[in-house]
This record gives sequence, structure tokens and C-alpha cells, in this order.
Amino acid sequence: QVQLVETGGGLVQAGDSLRLSCAASGGTFSRYAAGWFRQAPGKEREFVAVVSWVRANTYYSDSVKGRFTISRDNAGNTVYLQMNNLNPEDTALYYCAVDSSSRTILNGSAAFWGQGTQVTVSS
Repeated sequence: QVQLVETGGGLVQAGDSLRLSCAASGGTFSRYAAGWFRQAPGKEREFVAVVSWVRANTYYSDSVKGRFTISRDNAGNTVYLQMNNLNPEDTALYYCAVDSSSRTILNGSAAFWGQGTQVTVSS
């Protein structure tokens, strides 16, 4: 069983940056793909980014490509999401998730989930 705890959310203005962190415990983090999802009020949860466990390959949704960067620190059991040039459409509850397959995460699912951290971007 893997436990995930997200931190780093907050209230920022459009154009600002935030870095989200997700600390993992209870499993061999280095053998999991790790990803971020988000869910805005009244909308379905959507995939944001994933980093594979084998070569740390990264994939992004079109809506964040070029602005967000996902990275991982296996020694520290942590995955990060650097978010730059935020806009109000990025406002959502951001979830960290891990799975043995990055493809599973790309398809919108995962074995383990965090509780989420709120990001609010004002215009």
C-alpha cells in the first residue's frame, strides 16, 4: 500500500508559478510511474502529466504542455509538478497518483491516489 501526500497548493494570481510536491511512503516508489491529475468544480477529473519509472519519460496534456513540468526524486520518494504561467483555467484540486504503468495513468486511472491540494488562480 502506497500513501501519497500532496503539498504546495495555494492562491496565486494569473501569471504566477507554483510547485506541487507529492511525498510517497509505504512502497518502492522508484518502481512506480507517477502522475498528476486535476479536477475543477463541476468538471470531470483530467490527466495533467506523468513521469515513467523506467527512464523518467514525461507526457503532458495539451492544456499544460510548455507551462508545467513533472519530475521525480526517487531517493526522496517525491514527485513534483512545477507550474508556470498559471491562468484561472488551471484552478482545480490537484491529485498525485502512482501506478506500475504510465499508460494506466495516461488513460486516467491509477492504483494509488493522494487526497489532493487546491490550486486557485485569480485573474
